[in-house]
Amino acid sequence: MQNYLIKNIQIVNEGQIKNADVLITNGRIEKIASQINAGAIEINGEGKYLLPGCIDDQVHFREPGLTHKATIATEAKAAVAGGVTSFMEMPNTIPNALTQELLEDKYRIASQTSLANYSFYMGTANDNAEEVLKTNEKKNDICGIKIFMGSSTGNMLVDNPNTLDRVFRESELLIATHCEDESIIKKNLAQLKSTGRTLAPADHPVIRDEEACYESSLYAIQIAKKYGTRLHILHISTEKELQLFTNMLSLKDKRITAEVCVHHLHFTSNDYAVLGNRIKCNPAIKAPHNKEALWKALLDDRLDVIATDHAPHTWEEKDGPYEKAHAGLPLVQHSLLLMLHYYKQGKISLEKIAEKMSHAVADCFQVKERGYIREGYHADLVIVDMNKEYKVTKENILYKCGWSPLEGASFPATITHTFVNGHLVYGNGIWNESQMGQRLLFER
Repeated sequence: MQNYLIKNIQIVNEGQIKNADVLITNGRIEKIASQINAGAIEINGEGKYLLPGCIDDQVHFREPGLTHKATIATEAKAAVAGGVTSFMEMPNTIPNALTQELLEDKYRIASQTSLANYSFYMGTANDNAEEVLKTNEKKNDICGIKIFMGSSTGNMLVDNPNTLDRVFRESELLIATHCEDESIIKKNLAQLKSTGRTLAPADHPVIRDEEACYESSLYAIQIAKKYGTRLHILHISTEKELQLFTNMLSLKDKRITAEVCVHHLHFTSNDYAVLGNRIKCNPAIKAPHNKEALWKALLDDRLDVIATDHAPHTWEEKDGPYEKAHAGLPLVQHSLLLMLHYYKQGKISLEKIAEKMSHAVADCFQVKERGYIREGYHADLVIVDMNKEYKVTKENILYKCGWSPLEGASFPATITHTFVNGHLVYGNGIWNESQMGQRLLFER
């Protein structure tokens, strides 16, 4: 493995920005100091920023079974190009990851094909609680348990109170939930269909409305509080849900945490007029007041982490009539760039970006020796040039699906280098794919 010395760079880490050198040896950060001399490959960091690699706690990379949309290899490569060095992937593949054996199959694929570090959630169904709870024996090897408390793919909608009660009561791992109330969604859909008109993308937030999100999130929190469960609610999308979360505790003391996704911080229901099904996702992108409330809650720490819910579909799957169009957006290549856009607008600081996309994710999931720029930690690092514009074009989109809702957007920054475990996977447009990422480990 090559050793690297990053010289004279602005390090964004743990609430501070300071100029220093960083020495990377044997995959780890060996030294951080104002001046380092060492026999290593030098990278000139002058005028650039060094951030900890982003950890995305919610992606759908589609393998196995849905590889016409994406593979772990293609989406992990896109992630690395976007400064995401680690990901946690969802169980609603085909077959659903509902057994320990099927879960480990995904780890085997990733060990051979993923340029980024990886972890996979154990899936929950109404009838596999016994299998789910075997994950307790592997709590330092798996990111968490996923429960879809709303519509999902295949056999993954969990609405059996006995199953929910048992898993929440007995799980020793973090439980991550997708919270939308299925009965409210069905009622709203029936009401709209009764009008007889053809439904359109703008109807999506009416069908999957604020109440559906709030009632499901409230239910999950009530069960979690009953048993002291470690609960993490994914992709909060409404102002109303924010009253359920607190900033009165430090993150490490919270038993209930929340995630916000970049698309809910960027798009609003006004964008359906132009983008249509391209921004159809679950939970839905909603009215503008929700976006403003989410930003406020992110900055005051009621919302703990930023993720993508990267969920690619082919153009053909997105381009049909609203009711047949698949829900989900491909975002993992551009999430950090999107947040850097808001930094340039004065909406968020670089320190807060590093906190919400790296530090807090590591703390929330108790990831071992990642998420920070610290001596002894794995060298998962991203170099950013804040003076070089980057435009999203069809030619530079790396997702297998080949499109992005951000196509045509220009960002005021460029990701120039991405290190994964000290290996320079991506540097100034040049790839070195000789080393795969590692399985994430947890300290629980």
